[in-house]
Formats: sequence, C-alpha cells, structure tokens
Amino acid sequence: MLRIHFSDADLARTRLAAAPDPLWEIAASLHRLQSRKGRWAYAGWYHMARQQLREKGLERLVRKVLLPLYPRAAYFPDFLTPAHGSGRWDVAVESMLATPPQRVLKEMGILERTAGAPSWAGQLARLEARKEFVGMLHTYYDAVVVPYKEQMQACIESERATRCRGLLDGGVEGMLAGLGPLLRWRSPVLEVTYPKQAADRDLYLNGRGLTLVPSYFNWGEPVAFADSELPPVLWYSLLHEPDAPGGAVSADAPGQSLIALLGRARAVALYTASTGATTGELARAAGVSASSASRHASALRDAGLLTTSRNGASVLHTLTPVGASVLRAATKG
Repeated sequence: MLRIHFSDADLARTRLAAAPDPLWEIAASLHRLQSRKGRWAYAGWYHMARQQLREKGLERLVRKVLLPLYPRAAYFPDFLTPAHGSGRWDVAVESMLATPPQRVLKEMGILERTAGAPSWAGQLARLEARKEFVGMLHTYYDAVVVPYKEQMQACIESERATRCRGLLDGGVEGMLAGLGPLLRWRSPVLEVTYPKQAADRDLYLNGRGLTLVPSYFNWGEPVAFADSELPPVLWYSLLHEPDAPGGAVSADAPGQSLIALLGRARAVALYTASTGATTGELARAAGVSASSASRHASALRDAGLLTTSRNGASVLHTLTPVGASVLRAATKG
C-alpha cells in the first residue's frame, strides 16, 4: 500500500489533469500487451493494436526495445513518464530529454536489480540515444494510441465531470473520497492499493500538492513515481466498460423502439441523460467521440427532449418533461 499524506496546503494544491498523459498512456498500453488481466475491457483496442503493429512492421521494436524498458512489474524507470507532460506530446518529450544522465543511469540500475534491463539500456543516458528512442516511441504512439485519442479524451472528460461534482459537494476532500475503490480517503491520508509485489511506503507531499491523472490504459492499481523527490503524481484507472463495437451501453438498454425512432447513439444519449450527464459521459456511454456526442445532444435539445446548463467549461444535459415522457413510454414494460 502507498499512503499519501496531505496537509491543508497540499489539499489546496491538488489538481486533476485535463488530458491524457501521452508518455504514460504509452507505458500503460505496453502493460496491456503484456497481460491478459482486464483484456475484456480492451478487446477492441487489443486486436487493433496487434494488427497495426504487424502491418507497420513494429512487432520487433515492441518486443526488443519497448517491452524490456516497460516491464509489467513493481518498477520501471520514472524518467520514461515525466511529471510535466500536461497532456502535450512536445512538453512531455522535452521533459524526458532534459533528464540528467546520472538519473537515467541510476534508474536503469534499479530496473536491472528489480526486473532485469537490456544490455543497451545505459546508452539512454546519452542525449542522442534518447532522441532516437523518442522517435521510436512516437512511431508506436501514432500506430496504437492515437487511433483511440478521442475515446480516451471522452472518458477523461467524463471522469473530470464526476470528480468536479465531488469537489462541489465536499471540496477537495470530497473529490478524493470519490476516487475508490482502490483509493481510500481517510483524512489526512489517501490510501492507495499497490501491486502485491511492491513494498508498503509513505509519501509526504510537504506542501507540493498532488496531480491526479486519470489513465485510459491503466488497469487495476494506481501508480506513482518510485522517487519521492519527484513532483507528486498519481495515475489511476478509469472504470472501463467492455471495449467492443456498439459502445458501453447494451443496445437494448434504452429500448428497441427508441433506437428505431432516434438511432442508437441518440437513444443511448437520451437514456444516459435521465440521471444528468456531461457531454463526455454521453460520449462514453454511446461509444462516440465528444464532438459527435455534442452534435447528438444538440439534436435532442432542438427536438425539445434535452435541456443543457453550463458550469464553467462543463455542461450538464438533463431531460425535459417531454424527453422524460418519451423515455418512459419507450422503456415501459
């Protein structure tokens, strides 16, 4: 278990990332390729990734270069997932390239002792070798992560909207309390379930605050930097529904008559809005991009079935009385 200790200053400086961290999603996606755990939730992505890697001739790159550096184990090097990515590829890569050579060598030594490191790993202490490695990462990223970028963003927007509701109801502590089940808030400590092979440890924020980063490809236990001196970041898993054609909600959930009337995506959107939903939540439920979900919500709003209220950058869609009547009639019996 990881125990993260907060002060009042840390609570004030805790934030939730607005976008996926590209280098972390690379790491987590490579873990997905190494394990059957949770594969049902990534079935569509897994088959797409294997096909892309095969068609683009990247299987050897993944097997010989990437997987040895990102083992699904208790440790892989911190510098591979910098703290200052901010969701942007260029910023994340710049941070990786700026890593001091001594730190790269130190972390590769830890990897060698804990999981085994390839013989060439120490070469990444050289800037030119790291630049070449970044090019390999970009090739992999374009092939198997970018095709899911809109879906990832839609899920993270949904997660942010949910966490913001907790923030409005109970402040930062309310937001932290809703992160479960693998994160338990027991003021002033956030208890984080860690892999069984990892030793228990305590992380004292000491006024630095914590950056929470929801991750699409992370499955199971949250992950923090091994080095407690680095800026505190915690990557945690989104709750996934099966990744398969047709989206996260079964086709008959809104009622077949409603699907016949509105089309599947709009029927699911109307069904999801019955309890109030953000655009990101509509997108996640219907298995479409955020932009597509916004268009569907607009069409339903124009038809008088939805109403939309804005709170800062987020919007909340709810049913109008007419929309509620249509949904009740369609799902009756």
